[in-house]
Amino acid sequence: MAPSTPSGLSVPSGFTVQTIADIGGAREIAPLPNGDLIVGTSGSAVYIVPNAEAAAGAGAASVFATVNDAPDAGVAFSQPTCTVYIATQYGIYATPYRDGDLTAERLTKIGSIRTGSISPATDGDVHRTTSVAAGADALYAGVGSSCNACVETDPTRASVQQLRLDGSGMTTLAMRIRNPIALAVDPVSGHLWVGDAGQDDLPTLHPYEFLDDLTSRGGVADYGWPDCEEHHVAYVSGSNCSGTVAPLVELPAYSTIIGATFYPAQASGAYAFGSSYAGALFVARHGSWHTPSGCNVAPEVDVVPMHGDLPVTPVNWSDPHAQWKPFVTGFQPGCTASTRIGRPTGIAVGPAGSLFIADDQAGLIYRVRP
Repeated sequence: MAPSTPSGLSVPSGFTVQTIADIGGAREIAPLPNGDLIVGTSGSAVYIVPNAEAAAGAGAASVFATVNDAPDAGVAFSQPTCTVYIATQYGIYATPYRDGDLTAERLTKIGSIRTGSISPATDGDVHRTTSVAAGADALYAGVGSSCNACVETDPTRASVQQLRLDGSGMTTLAMRIRNPIALAVDPVSGHLWVGDAGQDDLPTLHPYEFLDDLTSRGGVADYGWPDCEEHHVAYVSGSNCSGTVAPLVELPAYSTIIGATFYPAQASGAYAFGSSYAGALFVARHGSWHTPSGCNVAPEVDVVPMHGDLPVTPVNWSDPHAQWKPFVTGFQPGCTASTRIGRPTGIAVGPAGSLFIADDQAGLIYRVRP
């Protein structure tokens, strides 16, 4: 597809944003070493975009794999084992990969999640996506809850799970985390960060939504949902929140954090960003589905400056706007969702330094470069 400039979107001075692929319901994205791009979707197909890092346009998107367990939203690539991972509603799948492959060779189910029933107290807000990320020697899965606010009976729901790269040895890393869609591995430290979409219908403009260094917590991190949020704040009367996590990065309520990725600290590709973005954490915010304060929270891509494993600006519990700055805006030019032209989902950095962004509303893949 020849690259085109998406109407309405804005990036900082010195950058360009282009549309490089049409993929309906595009969700997570995973760059491959040769510059191709794997794209999960809200349906039963996973796509590949050849030559996404090419100087000009990318190749035509085509189906890489089909798993009849929609949504096939989660995708990741493991460099050490040359394996593509796909996460669906109930399973985690793996396929070996060789440079230039355009279809999955041998898709094998290596893990199961949501093996139990939804909560008896469900309010109908059942989250079905599973996110996946690959570290040097571990695989991570973020599994959403079966409600907006309830106590789960299935221990894999509202959790982050860790597996070996072959799918064995599943253990829980985080619990009581409502919808941990965004997973990002810091390529320098190897730490896993998680971004959460918080619960609805709490006091106006609360709870803040967060990103946190899950690896730094040790053991099983308890994020407190649905009883506790933010800085040990109890939203259910009588709850003991003293042992819950107070996250490192906060964003406004109803941001709906879908994707996150670290920009390499030593990027040297043809399209590498400037040094001011080295090690930064990029965040794809899907935006709110309703109007908690009379106006929809707009979708956008933000950037959190980082210093090692900590944000440059510490949390300000009175201001969830203090730690980040907008990077790609214009998805919602007005106050209401009816003005939206797109909603960002997956986000990732390619081997040549381009930043790729998926959009499930417009069904597009964007590429940002200096």
